[in-house]
Amino acid sequence: MQESNSKEIFLWLLRRRQRYRVTGDSMLPLLAADDEVLVDLKAYRCQTPCVGDIVIARHPTMAGLQIIKRVMEVHDNNLYHLHGDNPDPDHNSPSLVPNGLILGRVTCRFSS
Repeated sequence: MQESNSKEIFLWLLRRRQRYRVTGDSMLPLLAADDEVLVDLKAYRCQTPCVGDIVIARHPTMAGLQIIKRVMEVHDNNLYHLHGDNPDPDHNSPSLVPNGLILGRVTCRFSS
């Protein structure tokens, strides 16, 4: 993930990136509450998420909740272990998320 640049902003203006606001502190120190990120919702149409990718996903048990987490492990059965970067225990983070719940890849954040 990178700081915002003109290419990513141009893609956002063309509606090829979706803008999201971060809530919570599970991705500290990289992303803080109220940071804004751009997400490529088509990133995983032809490829699968990789370890290290920061993704936005639907929460597997809380309908309507979307989460931003890092891919920690990829399992053979299309399950992904997602976790926040915050070194404090992240009790609200689901451990395994099916591929179908991953919406896209975070491409950049807006610097403040």
